[in-house]
Amino acid sequence: MAVKLHGLAMSSCTALVLSCIHEKGVDFELVPVNLSAGQHKQPPFLAKNPFGLIPVLEDGDLTLFESRAISTYIAEKFKETGHDLMRHNNRNEAALVKVWAEVESQNYHPAISPIVYQFLVAPLLGQNPNQEIINTNLEKLSKVLDVYEAKLSTTKYLAGDFYSLADLHHFPSTYYFMKSPWASLVNDRPHVKAWWEDISSRPASVKVAEGMVLGQK
Repeated sequence: MAVKLHGLAMSSCTALVLSCIHEKGVDFELVPVNLSAGQHKQPPFLAKNPFGLIPVLEDGDLTLFESRAISTYIAEKFKETGHDLMRHNNRNEAALVKVWAEVESQNYHPAISPIVYQFLVAPLLGQNPNQEIINTNLEKLSKVLDVYEAKLSTTKYLAGDFYSLADLHHFPSTYYFMKSPWASLVNDRPHVKAWWEDISSRPASVKVAEGMVLGQK
């Protein structure tokens, strides 16, 4: 039975889960959620996620929300298929995957997400980008990327010389960021640039990127 993913392909959080699904080769059905009509704030959807946010995964009797939790569930449940995103057979490597997944959640995403929102999303909502917010977070992101540059000078990927969930979690937000005028923050750091070119060229990433067109319904 295919899992159901309620969301939108252009949503970075939905794209994160889709990236994991494609890496694992999982059968799935993408169920579109009409955000403009407020479908995500109606009782049927709120019964799946009380916070009214996409995506939501349904796998039989199990319903999950929060994209990183969903991707972890998929990587663990389907560990025997596709790419091993969790390094299940090596405790130390698995621990490092969790560390860098936390780094993405706690350091990288809080800096890059406001930039993407202000530059790409706000105009779609009829809002003027707030340059002060952008500048503040560009400074934060630059410091985070300095750490990444140092780390990626010693290993090919964040948790080691293997692609993992930690790298995958970076794909959607970075994909949109690279369409901004500040892509040089990545491109001017040779190891970060090489890492980004690697993870964004994976077949799963390329497939997911096909749907990442802001403004699609």
